[in-house]
Amino acid sequence: MSSLIDRVTAELRRLVLAGELGPGERLVELELASRLQVSRTPLRLAFGELERQGLLERLPKRGFRVRRVTLQEVVQAIDIRGALEGLAAREAAERGVAPAVLDEMRACVAEGRALVDAARRTSNMDAQRWIAMNARFHDALMRAVANPVLASTLAHVGRIPLAGPGAIALGGMRPELELAFLARAQSDHEDIVSAIEAREGARAEALLREHARRSRDNKRVLIQAGVALPGGGAAVAAAERTGVRHATRDEGGMG
Repeated sequence: MSSLIDRVTAELRRLVLAGELGPGERLVELELASRLQVSRTPLRLAFGELERQGLLERLPKRGFRVRRVTLQEVVQAIDIRGALEGLAAREAAERGVAPAVLDEMRACVAEGRALVDAARRTSNMDAQRWIAMNARFHDALMRAVANPVLASTLAHVGRIPLAGPGAIALGGMRPELELAFLARAQSDHEDIVSAIEAREGARAEALLREHARRSRDNKRVLIQAGVALPGGGAAVAAAERTGVRHATRDEGGMG
């Protein structure tokens, strides 16, 4: 059942990011169930997951619609997330991390390396596994500091579409960019764990802030391509209205 839910979630995410389901559009269960050839149960579970990721919002009475968001909201939220996670990384490094949590972070790094290596061989990234791994990595970082106020604040910020670690914009429409971004994100994860293990608080904080900055800039690239913001092509106009610069391909990193 979980694999079916993952598939439905991935397809709905793709439809939203590609703009086939537009900002503010109400999701009609019967139509989507027929379109995706699934029953309502996995569809509703997928709606709930995409609500947690910030791509959908629950209607006051019943159902869901695609959440409206601007590029500026995404940029600001990721900047705040970087500052908060940087603080968490510093605290984790300076105070020390429980062995079980550190082992989980190491396991995420190992899984990420395997996914990137496989993608380089096959030119096909397993997006669902990467997204799930990335969310576990950042969740483990928060559990490492056991700071409920910090965790609650981060959870609120993460509800902005594309701002949270579980809401990476992987749609398969720009695979060469996506792989370059994720390869750099993988290197970031490895360096972050290394800094925490070495109890280097300032370095761990700086790495997390830079990791978030690259995520922000790379999402601008995908938004400019019209594939990473609810509304698809409308995202290009939003990006142009903000007047923000666009990242260059060699900046890398996402997550």
